[in-house]
Amino acid sequence: MCSTSAIADRLRTAGLRPTRQRLALGALLFGGGRDRHVTAEQLHAEVAARGGRVSLATVYNALNQFTAAGLLREVVVGPGRLYFDTNVGDHHHFYIENEGTLLDIPADRVAIARLPSAPEGMRLERVDVVVRVRR
Repeated sequence: MCSTSAIADRLRTAGLRPTRQRLALGALLFGGGRDRHVTAEQLHAEVAARGGRVSLATVYNALNQFTAAGLLREVVVGPGRLYFDTNVGDHHHFYIENEGTLLDIPADRVAIARLPSAPEGMRLERVDVVVRVRR
């Protein structure tokens, strides 16, 4: 479990001011001691279920700021379907389509035989593999 001061330190280290809203969202994202995959709507509902009051726009803004600061990673599973992952290390995902959930796949469990060269003036940032499954 991360304390409020540990979350505040984490935010400051990432270059973010630990506002009340960021601390509340950070506690939900990072305070459980395990990695999570959440949508902005899911996180907004968690805040509301705990009696908190924060707008969905504020949740989106904070998630985007956390991502830009390197605290979260975006995982796009389809048009309009964006998850935020607290595990920012190199890994891939199973997407359980009929449940709308993600599971991590360790990077060493996926082998990519060939990748094209990046276009001129660009460099390869990372490769994200999303394997779609159903129960």
